[in-house]
Amino acid sequence: MSKPLAAFERIARAASNLSYRAEEESERYHPFDERNIHPEISKVSQKLFNNGHYSQSTFEAFKYLDNRVKKLSGINESGQKLMMAAFTDTNPKIRLTPLSTQSEIDEQLGYRFIFAGSMSAIRNPRGHDITIDPIDRCLDHLSFASVLLRRLEERQP
Repeated sequence: MSKPLAAFERIARAASNLSYRAEEESERYHPFDERNIHPEISKVSQKLFNNGHYSQSTFEAFKYLDNRVKKLSGINESGQKLMMAAFTDTNPKIRLTPLSTQSEIDEQLGYRFIFAGSMSAIRNPRGHDITIDPIDRCLDHLSFASVLLRRLEERQP
């Protein structure tokens, strides 16, 4: 074998080893790990995400959140209407703060609208329309759903 051909072969073999390492590395770090996606959100969304169904992955995450609020509150509604009823600032079914100061009341009210808005703006379009989300938007939505679910887990007794 000629020297130039031998050098080319060494370079080609070295380059192929680099790609294997990159693949191994990418398998170790899933985007859900990088974004700290809540384990319950991962259970309902990761398979869809891995198969490229980003809008459906987002929809399932917010559907899970909706069902979790429904179960905790005992209110037989869904979506925006459920969130507005469950997180009201006067005698809420789900109390996120002690509601003893104006700041705590304001926080409860803020989360009421955040939960309700997430249903109207994120869950509903994916449940009623054909929506194509890019991967980054999906990951942002799943991160947001994870924040809301974690806040729900920190609720007051």
